Amino acid sequence: MDNKRSENQQATNGTTRIDVRQKHHLHTLKVDWVAEEVPVALVYNGISHVVMMASPKDLENFAIGFSLSEGIITSPQEIRDIDTATSCHGGIELHIELSSRRFTELKARRRSMAGRTGCGICGTEQISEIFRPITPLPFTHTFSLTCLDQALSQLSRLQDIGSLTGCTHAAGWIDTDGNLLGGCEDVGRHVALDKLLGMRSKTDWQQGAVLVSSRASYEMVQKSANCGVEILFAVSAATSLAIEVAEKCNLTLVGFCKPGRATVYTHPQRLTD
Repeated sequence: MDNKRSENQQATNGTTRIDVRQKHHLHTLKVDWVAEEVPVALVYNGISHVVMMASPKDLENFAIGFSLSEGIITSPQEIRDIDTATSCHGGIELHIELSSRRFTELKARRRSMAGRTGCGICGTEQISEIFRPITPLPFTHTFSLTCLDQALSQLSRLQDIGSLTGCTHAAGWIDTDGNLLGGCEDVGRHVALDKLLGMRSKTDWQQGAVLVSSRASYEMVQKSANCGVEILFAVSAATSLAIEVAEKCNLTLVGFCKPGRATVYTHPQRLTD
């Protein structure tokens, strides 16, 4: 298959147009769209912290959400400034200026890291470093599962790139009536969630839940809990470690969310039929 880009190829809001050939039509070129995936470096006070592969949109939300979900900050107000720059190597750099206190704490944490990484745990030296302490969540939110189908029917609204490419995950915030208030998409499920958490930090969205189009791994639970999310709905399965972490931090975790179906793993007292 010849995937060379045509002269009129263009990148638009996270997608790129290419020429492809398909089965039974190998001698005919057809225009298709693919999702862009670029390296995004998060640079705190001039020091590179991590490089993530992501869709090149909603990057300010990503910077805020990642900083919150990873415990680098406790409030968006602890970020003084965010600048976006194009890297000479073809990626994107997010230059995040932290308050002096938070940057001092981040430098202390970095001393225990073996190297830079594109995921949540590579580069850590000890297993104990994977599980950051999380203050147990309160029980202040409730959600009626009768509203879940409505929320599921709206999730595709977040996936402009996905509708063209079939290549993105979505993370949305739904209120207690099942209305989708907003959200983000990305080629990475963790990044989509971080973008949503960054978006939520700038709104008054409190009562409600997170709905993700992916599976629920332990990082998804940990990120949500770190940002005060009490209920996490996932379209796909949950892992055993995700269930264990959710149980310990008092997060209500629900998987296999499909029309007319949901599997409740932890803390069902927040849910009603």
